[in-house]
This record gives sequence, structure tokens and C-alpha cells, in this order.
Amino acid sequence: MDHHARPRRALVVGLGIAGMATALRLRQIGWEPVVVERAPARRSGGYFIMLFGTGAASAARLGVLDAIGNRNSADVRSYSVNRAGRRAPGMNPASLGPNPPRLLLRGDAERALFDALPGDVEIRYSTVPTRIEQGADAAEVDLRDTAAGTTATERFDLVVGADGMRSTVRRLAFGPGDHLHPLNYMIGVTLLDRPLTGFGPAEGVILAEPGRSAWTFPFKDHAPSLLFSYRTDDVDAEFGRAPIESIRAAFGPRPPGPILDELLTRFEEADEHLFDSVNQVRMPRWHDGRVVLVGDAAWCVTLYAGMGASSGIAGGELLGTMLERHDRDVPGALREWEARLRPFIATEQESAFTTRRLFTPHDRREFIARAAMMKLMGSPVLGKVLGRRAQPPGMEHKAIDIAAV
Repeated sequence: MDHHARPRRALVVGLGIAGMATALRLRQIGWEPVVVERAPARRSGGYFIMLFGTGAASAARLGVLDAIGNRNSADVRSYSVNRAGRRAPGMNPASLGPNPPRLLLRGDAERALFDALPGDVEIRYSTVPTRIEQGADAAEVDLRDTAAGTTATERFDLVVGADGMRSTVRRLAFGPGDHLHPLNYMIGVTLLDRPLTGFGPAEGVILAEPGRSAWTFPFKDHAPSLLFSYRTDDVDAEFGRAPIESIRAAFGPRPPGPILDELLTRFEEADEHLFDSVNQVRMPRWHDGRVVLVGDAAWCVTLYAGMGASSGIAGGELLGTMLERHDRDVPGALREWEARLRPFIATEQESAFTTRRLFTPHDRREFIARAAMMKLMGSPVLGKVLGRRAQPPGMEHKAIDIAAV
């Protein structure tokens, strides 16, 4: 078969949101994606995420927006609380920006994308790349089947690293350089199995103090997702003990009070949780030859920006569109893709430092400034007078359809 007549083959590493969006778009333009995933099966869990306009536009073109759904509604609301239990109207995720985001569980987006993948897309579990060697017209990859204990070498026209913040593809193709930039914050996340005592099913709480915060993100049809976020001067020390011990220490030594005490207990009793440091990925290039990074592997805007899912879906869709436009010129497609996407991502990475102050004020000065902003955003009178200005900064940017061509 003539080399230029055969379908092009792409290796997509990672069966998360960015990986599946990329594989779906590649299949739509006639490529043959092979998806490999480190885990032994598709992970169906996940916690609170938001899908802003950027991601929703791409999801619609990929044909998955309706299946992703929306757990937002007018009934969803949040309260600012303190340790004594006092409550006041809080920042409501259901009303962020002129076009509110969809409130989701990560599994909602992953399930919709997985179900949309055509049946002929090959998915290999328990499989990781161990070597990537590039040639003039293909990339040669060693793939390790960790369940069988075997390694096979295959050739691909493109290798896509969509394998998260601590990407293996990034290390193999770009070297073990210092691409992770810590923000010196930690997070602890879990799903609650029932609403918080004294609050309704669609009601969340925000307990924010200098250097630490606890949030429950409400849904219209599911128990809330719980997030602890706190500042640290020693990330390694946080990993040196059980997650609940680190979280309790971060919120000490004051007595927790009834609400925080219940949140800590519920986290400790949860069957599953995520405990990790907060980092951004900052790189001078996201592509090299026939290897490209997408989503958290390339940029990781952090949960504080709220754009991980949206940028992953949009980045994957746009990548396929550029490959279709440039036909057989893979390096040219990757150059145009990155040139178009990088300014948008740079803005979102910077926005994480602003919105982080809303999630977790760094110190007392930021805590006071945050309280003033919360009061402004929670005022129905001032909100009507100021309109869009009574919103966290940068909301309009999160609605840009970056992948539209």
C-alpha cells in the first residue's frame, strides 16, 4: 500500500477527558487512534468540575454535549459559613458569569466521551509507553503491557500525551526537566454520600480562612463534592503522613466547630479520595516532531482556574481540526495548533492566581479582599447595578470558542 494512501495512525496515551476528546476527533477526520491507559480498566469516578463555554462549544461539535448533561439548576446555591456555624449567602457556582458553566462530575464528561468513541477505536488497558524514538516519517514507541509483562514496538504517525500532570510521554519525549511549577497549595477531594447536616441536597458550603478553605460543591441531583484547599511551605511533608492528618493539621489548632468537624470526619470515612499538590505545567513547547502534549500534560491550568475539562476538550478538538487542515503535514499542523491555543492557555494559567484567592485566600490581606468581593457578588441590589462586573474576573474569557474555525 502506498504510504500516503494508508490511514494515519495515532497513539493517544491516557483515557481521560483530553485523551478521549482527541481520539474522538482524530477518528472523525479519518485517523486510526490507538488509546492506551495505565489503569486496568476505565475509571468511572471523579469529582466536581465545571464545563465553561469554551469546552461546551467543542463538546457540541464532537456530538457529546447533550450526553454530558448539566447538574446545575436554579435550586443550586452555596453559603459562606464559619466554624461557629453562622451562614450567609456565598459564591454560587450556578450563577458564575453571563453564561453559567455546567456543573458536573468528572465521570459525566468521561462517560459521554467514552460512549461516543466508535467501536473500532482500539483501547488497551494496563499499557504504558516506555520509549519514544522519532524518525523522519513516524514515531517508534515501546508499549509495555503491565498485566502480561510484555513489551511490543509499534510505529505511529503521531503520539499524543494526554496522560495528566505527571505525564510519562512528557518525560520520554521532552526530558525530565522542571516542567512542574508548584503553587505551594494542597487539595483533598472526595464525593459525599449525603448532604451536610442541616443543609439541603442542592446546598453547598464555603468555609474560607487565611491560608485554608473547605468547600462542598452542590448539584441538583447528587450529593455534594467536598474540597479542602490549603497553603503549605513544605509539600513533601504533606505527603509524609496520612492525608487526613495533613488536612487536620492545616486547619488546626483551633477547634473545628460542627461544620468543619463533620467535613473532616466525612473525608476520613470516605471510600475514595484524591490528595495532591497543586501544580501548573509550564513548557516552552507542547510539541516536538510527531509528539504532542494535550490537557494537563501540556499546561495544567489547575483546579483554581476551573478550565481543566474545557481546555482539554477544546485542545483535543482543535488538534484534530489542524491535522485535517494540514493533511499529511503533521509538524505544520502541530505548529499552527500551538500558536492558536497558547495565548488562550497563558491567560487561563494566569487567571488561576486570581481565582485561587477566591478559593483559598493566601493570608489575612487576601482574606479581607475576598470578603469584600463576596459581599459585592452576593448583593442582589449591587449585582443588578453592576451586572457583569459583579462576577469573578475572567469569566468572559472562559466562554471563548477557541476551537472554532
